[in-house]
Amino acid sequence: MQVALWLLFAQGVIGAFDTLYYHEWRAQLPARGPRAASELKLHAGRDFLYAVLFASLPLVAWQGRWVLVLGAVIVAEIVLTLWDFVAEIAVRKDLGDVYAGERVTHAVMGILYGAMLAFLWPTLMDWWQRPSGLVPFEPAVPEALRWGLLLMAVGVALSGVRDLYASFGLPGGGWPWAGRADDDL
Repeated sequence: MQVALWLLFAQGVIGAFDTLYYHEWRAQLPARGPRAASELKLHAGRDFLYAVLFASLPLVAWQGRWVLVLGAVIVAEIVLTLWDFVAEIAVRKDLGDVYAGERVTHAVMGILYGAMLAFLWPTLMDWWQRPSGLVPFEPAVPEALRWGLLLMAVGVALSGVRDLYASFGLPGGGWPWAGRADDDL
């Protein structure tokens, strides 16, 4: 479990870079509002699922049938990620597509996620054998890692709220890019 949590942490760090640099700074997706609504809504959905993973895995054992619920969260995140790859084609058309570095970042994140799942698998199999319940859990990891993942859960949830808000073109949803992006499009 320790390796799985460190890989999840690395995923969060690279995901934060991807969001701040490529989605916010370069593409200014929130300022595109309804034009980027499909991608922003997918990002919001993924963000909320990642918030569940970041917040729960260092603190909660998903035992028994709850493994199926956790599995559904993981599968839903994968489906939204694949859907996002397709949505980006249309949303980013006027930008010339996804940035090359962003595509590489997405590939690295996919590899990390797959590795995290491989290391999480034995824990899931152990949890499956136990009585059903969400049980307090303290894996043998540094306290700083646990707190780092909890901070990531808050950050990614806030990012999801921002993306969802911006996807509806609501006032201030494109801040701080609203003026610049609208002038460029």
